Amino acid sequence: MRTKIKDILLSDKLDYEVIVKGWVRSFRNNQFIALNDGSIIDNIQVVISENSDEALLKNIQTGAALSVTGKVIASQGKGQKVEIVASQVELLGTCDPEQFPLQAKNRPSLEYLREIAHLRFRTNVFGAVFRVRNSIAFAIHKFFNEKGFVYLHTPIVTASDAEGAGEMFRVTTLPFDNPPRKEDGTIDFAEDFFGKSTNLTVSGQLEAELAAMALGEVYTFGPTFRAENSNTARHLAEFWMVEPEVAFNDLQDNMNLAEEFMQYVIKYVLDHNKEDLAFLQERLINEEKQKPANERSEMTLIDKLNFVIENKFERITYTEAIDILLQSKPYQKKQFKYDVSWGIDLQSEHERFLVEKHFKKPVIVTDYPKDIKAFYMRLNDDGKTVAAMDILAPGIGEIVGGSQREERLEVLESRMNDMHIPHEEMYWYLDSRRFGTAPHAGFGLGFERMVLFITGMTNIRDVIPFPRTPGNAAF
Repeated sequence: MRTKIKDILLSDKLDYEVIVKGWVRSFRNNQFIALNDGSIIDNIQVVISENSDEALLKNIQTGAALSVTGKVIASQGKGQKVEIVASQVELLGTCDPEQFPLQAKNRPSLEYLREIAHLRFRTNVFGAVFRVRNSIAFAIHKFFNEKGFVYLHTPIVTASDAEGAGEMFRVTTLPFDNPPRKEDGTIDFAEDFFGKSTNLTVSGQLEAELAAMALGEVYTFGPTFRAENSNTARHLAEFWMVEPEVAFNDLQDNMNLAEEFMQYVIKYVLDHNKEDLAFLQERLINEEKQKPANERSEMTLIDKLNFVIENKFERITYTEAIDILLQSKPYQKKQFKYDVSWGIDLQSEHERFLVEKHFKKPVIVTDYPKDIKAFYMRLNDDGKTVAAMDILAPGIGEIVGGSQREERLEVLESRMNDMHIPHEEMYWYLDSRRFGTAPHAGFGLGFERMVLFITGMTNIRDVIPFPRTPGNAAF
């Protein structure tokens, strides 16, 4: 039976026989193999006989797959606690060093690795990133399961636009070269597969609200899509969203849940991915050394994560945030790239100033102007703002967005009118306000944003296995 390298390296046990299987990271002096099986970032050293078969030695190249039978002993050299003295080595898969693009001496850039995303899992960086991503996903399910939430699968194909932005991917079986048309020349979607115009979803929130009105506490965790032609380090066309909805919660309850949720997930990763985080932190420290002193981060990766779990989140209104920014030195010295005035959508530079410079703790901003927020957010008594909340984190800015939902039918219909959202297409959503309406609230966490934050990576394309971006749907 195969033993995982992680279990060997984290155990104090010695002098026992094992079978390990993995890929060669390096081979030196025709005797020492660094073997990795993906279970942990660290390799185990395998010592083979100098008199091994020449054909075998020739094929032990970086990237080759091996099965090794041998004894675990205390290491005779420096750099590792234990090693395996091999009694049998079997070549499972060869790897031509002339063609394999991941030779240790090459140190390929992250940009290049995106071009060979089918192979980048084999690097230390992406091994660490995707083990952390796995832990984050598990911690999310664990958190909600422990609280009694119901996990809800919401539709990927939808006829509604939850965000009202219109940047959606159309789903159709109609022929592109000759679609059926109405008398006025517009496309007749009645002849399409679903009998109407449909798209890939941008959010599962609206459907989650329906379930929360019966099940009490639900959450979604699924893929979402946005046809926004933004080729930046922070945008993806396909990404994953976590969206809890809770009946009878108000804005305060929503903030409390979101804060507890974030701290729980981060603590889980700190507890379960120590080796990966240590590696990613060291990588970031080396990157920081290449930057000018004034651009270097004041916190290490692990310090930043502890910063979130050890601090009570500061809570301020949007209006208070604007006042702080207007009185700040960066604003007065014209150091902000974007202007500050009441009614703007806060930019990342503004959000990071509030977190990193002013409060020096995570910040929750509430009560945003209604004109920059979605129709479903509850209108406050002032008639100008809505009961919205955004959580701002160091290094990234907004990481969670949510609100108390508008449960009053008349107010919701008025907001939909103001934003030109047709009632007839949203009758099912309005029905949830007609029949047993109740206060409720929820929030959305962009899963890749969370992975980006916890791993310290700087490009969102490096925290999803196969990024979908404008002009790119490879692999």
